[in-house]
Amino acid sequence: MFHTLDTHLLRSSERAAEPAFVILNMSESDRTYDVAVCGGGPAGIAASVAAARTGAEVILIERYGFLGGMATAGLVNPFMTFFAGSEQIVKGIFQEIIDRLSAKGGWGGPREKWAFDPELLKVTADEICLESGVKLLLHSFVCGADVRRARIASIKVFAKPAPRNIKAKVFVDATGDADLAHLAWVPCEKGRPGDGLTQPMTLNFRVAGVNIERMPPREEINRLYLAARDQGRINCPRDNVLFFFTTREGEVHFNTTRVIKVDGTSARDLTAAEIEGRRQMKQICDFLRTDVPGFEKSYLTAAGTQIGVRETRRIVGQYVLTAEDVLSAAKFHDCVARGSYPIDIHDPDAGGTVIKHLPPGESYDIPYRCLVPLNVSNLLVAGRPISATHEAHSSLRVMPIAFATGQAAGTAAALCARWNISPRDLDVRRLQQELLDQGASLSKSAVALDFKGG
Repeated sequence: MFHTLDTHLLRSSERAAEPAFVILNMSESDRTYDVAVCGGGPAGIAASVAAARTGAEVILIERYGFLGGMATAGLVNPFMTFFAGSEQIVKGIFQEIIDRLSAKGGWGGPREKWAFDPELLKVTADEICLESGVKLLLHSFVCGADVRRARIASIKVFAKPAPRNIKAKVFVDATGDADLAHLAWVPCEKGRPGDGLTQPMTLNFRVAGVNIERMPPREEINRLYLAARDQGRINCPRDNVLFFFTTREGEVHFNTTRVIKVDGTSARDLTAAEIEGRRQMKQICDFLRTDVPGFEKSYLTAAGTQIGVRETRRIVGQYVLTAEDVLSAAKFHDCVARGSYPIDIHDPDAGGTVIKHLPPGESYDIPYRCLVPLNVSNLLVAGRPISATHEAHSSLRVMPIAFATGQAAGTAAALCARWNISPRDLDVRRLQQELLDQGASLSKSAVALDFKGG
């Protein structure tokens, strides 16, 4: 039976000679791919490239006309930490993206070493996917799943000129919202315990024409902001101004708007959030010009194509990563990715932010079991919806970690398709060796002994 978004609302609240033409043709819609990846953000890019390089025939389905997800559509910048002390813990495809951006002049800025050019990231993502043999289907999104005997037989994709069904041996959900998992009846959780509220959304934006040398310290900018808010000139719940510098001189990136009590899986809530985010952005831009030295001649240059969404659904997988795992720098025998970003919870219904750091120089493992959902036998999940609590999710949701879990999921999917096995039956030792061969970083203490997902 085909389960669509509507029915869910009712039932539950590889190198190409001419890479520019490696896209899905209408006549190909009846074939069976080895791996189908839904969502072309950091996790989806890495999953698709990894699967193709592992020998699978891969299709990547993305709703926008470009890849990158929150890094491009959401204008989220810079990449958050991918180091534990002096050790780089996210490598592999993520490092290749950095190297390609650097070669194009799109990596690092005069004041922000991990800033990147989102437009050049779009080009870089196209290149790495097409050169790896990934077939791209843009302007398309998954809207249904045909699930038979706990296995996805095909997915329905809405793409002009008409919806089509796409079949694959193994599917990877990299939608950011666990859309495919939800459609396939995988149990999911959303938000914090108790009231289910998710972290707030933020419309990221940039202003140029800034005399950065005249900018006051961050503390003073925060004081001016709070004063303007007290005077009623700014209506934004956030209690401080979060900004970064970009790859361009005289340009400042703001991650300051805050839209609370909205659901990123609801089009109605997203509509309201987009409008509210733009309203807050305009107020903040006006405040910067009138109140903050160095911004007198500043002007808005860009805002996210869509509002930035931090949290929506999280699958329930074979293991649920916890805050204790994160803060204790837990190690797992089935490690497939690593993280060191702190627990970072933007208050779901107010202006504050809770930050809890790992011990200095430490990192935690993300076990393969967090990518393997319950109930469905040929699905893997990558990126922010992997199996974790609300608190642990606030750490693993950042983009470098999404690249890492994406690479792991894509590689696993390709191996499962090759051997005609379920992800839960994959020998994680084989997966780990493949990831290491791809240049990924796994913890030295990760030793897999007779592991199979239960």
